[in-house]
Amino acid sequence: MEQNTAGIHFRLRARAFIVAESSQGARFGDLYTQENLAISGTHTHAGPGGYLQYVVYSVTSLGFIKQSFDAIVTAIEQSIVQAHNNLKPGSVFLNTGDVENAGINRSPSAYLFNPPEERAKYPTDVDTIMTLVKFLDSKSQTSLGAFTWFATHGTSMSRDNKLVSGDNKGAAARFFEDWFNLISNKSLSTSNTKSSDIKTLIEKAQTIKATGGQPCGKTASQGFKVRKNDGLRFVGAFCQSNVGDVTPNVLGAFCTDTGNSCDFNHSSCNGNDQLCVGRGPGYPDEILSTKIIGERQYQKAVELFNSASDQLSGKIDYRHTYLNFTNIEVELDGNTIVKTCPAALGPGFAAGTTDGPGVFGFQQGDTEINEMWKKLRDLLKEPSQYQVDCQQPKAVLLSTGEMFKPYAWAPAILPIQILRLGKLVILSVPGATFEEYKQQRYEAASTIYGPYTLSAYIQEFKKLAKAMATGQKLTGPFLLPPDLSSVQLSLLLDPQGDLPPPGKKLGDINQDVAQPKGGSFKKGDKPSANFYSANPRYDLLTEGTFAGVEMLQGERWIPAYDDDDFSLFFKYKVDNTTFYGLATIEWEIPEEAASGVYRFRHFGSSKKTKDSPNEYFTGASSAFTVS
Repeated sequence: MEQNTAGIHFRLRARAFIVAESSQGARFGDLYTQENLAISGTHTHAGPGGYLQYVVYSVTSLGFIKQSFDAIVTAIEQSIVQAHNNLKPGSVFLNTGDVENAGINRSPSAYLFNPPEERAKYPTDVDTIMTLVKFLDSKSQTSLGAFTWFATHGTSMSRDNKLVSGDNKGAAARFFEDWFNLISNKSLSTSNTKSSDIKTLIEKAQTIKATGGQPCGKTASQGFKVRKNDGLRFVGAFCQSNVGDVTPNVLGAFCTDTGNSCDFNHSSCNGNDQLCVGRGPGYPDEILSTKIIGERQYQKAVELFNSASDQLSGKIDYRHTYLNFTNIEVELDGNTIVKTCPAALGPGFAAGTTDGPGVFGFQQGDTEINEMWKKLRDLLKEPSQYQVDCQQPKAVLLSTGEMFKPYAWAPAILPIQILRLGKLVILSVPGATFEEYKQQRYEAASTIYGPYTLSAYIQEFKKLAKAMATGQKLTGPFLLPPDLSSVQLSLLLDPQGDLPPPGKKLGDINQDVAQPKGGSFKKGDKPSANFYSANPRYDLLTEGTFAGVEMLQGERWIPAYDDDDFSLFFKYKVDNTTFYGLATIEWEIPEEAASGVYRFRHFGSSKKTKDSPNEYFTGASSAFTVS
């Protein structure tokens, strides 16, 4: 509940790839449907919440947040439109390879519950394979992009982080796309400047002072975007795969009070789950950890991209259906019939993980619930005896599949889907194993449809695979998930009208850049500036930027970095002593930054009243030198 967004590390992005047989028409209409469109999240834990329609997924964001939902839907739609408009004859290549030290198992005790003969098939207790698909323009032989799958959670950023971030997957995508643009046009090349020139730069910077806040247009910030989507660009996507219990916090989990390793079976410290926290490779710097894990994925992707030679050919096909996962009959070996269950969460869910511990009083692996929590649970909904029996050995902490007030707490109807590109087959599927379910750590306690969830997926995917292999189309009647948009509760208050102090305008500097000793910043320094501002929720400035770094070239200021960059941070808060909104722009000067004169620019908007139109503003800091 306390994890309110307070700025942007770097923006979330939707990336789309379309692969079509040459005989398929290039038109819209019914060309893209739920049948042949797969949407997959990179699984960052540092994104805005409130965009899913079921209660359990939106309760901590105070309900449904239409602004978050609309931003995500619009971005997905626009990425598909851009991909469609850039369709051209192409070739597709496949490659795979091991990624070193980008993920470890955060529940190794649960993995040991799997059968020895199963574990003997694999060298480690996590999947280290990255799969990469490379796209080429077959006419010009220029690279169009690449899509990778690799299993590691988007939890390099900790639960204490309040900045929107794509985490390690988003970082890998940013690094990959920038690498390709660098080798293509040298747009991010560094420069060396003589000491005599530095003196001139410093003198020049000292004459350029901060500008006051000025009104600007709604789309003004889009012109300051460094990476514009006004033409076909190289697209690098880093997708999630069989992530389960794979954590990017590869140094392991330790007790914050003693520094000792956590309890092996429960990931707690003397019974306290909140003291057991995983450490990333940049510990204690979570930004550095995010960068390192992102780089390890990006570097492997470059290697696989450059060496990809296995060209895909053959049929493009797909199968998709919706299933009610609360009561699927599953035939096990020996003609035993079992069923999936209505959704339920166990106490191990409330314990959280070593990436983000949950509620005090719970531990991973708990299969009992104390009487106090049972009484609190029963006030919401006492689970039926059928549910208690069905979910065994999970103790039912929340019987979300039996909770419908004010509307459904958990989904019942889910999609399953198979996509085929020649010999590459993609399954859209979550799940945990029957054996791991027995220990009831976090992932098992969050396997909401009971112990036979994986068996149900296997059974139903076999049906889709058989239909695909034999060329059969699926026949109805088909289920559809409910549309709960008309009953969604939204308890998050709208932002209130923001005003600057008397005599100041929005966009005015509050604290200017502190000039360094010697007159020039070095690579790795973190200059910053602070502006009077308004709540960023007034306008998300989609395809624009709240923050920018401009470089002086001749007499013109040229955008060099924006809030889509890993190195630039935009932070917003309300000063509790004055109640004025303050926006901070901080830049960790990267090694590839060219020497020169720079300044910060801020964009934002505000409203005088809830129903009045947005008013847009901008402001700039004094200049400073980087050498």
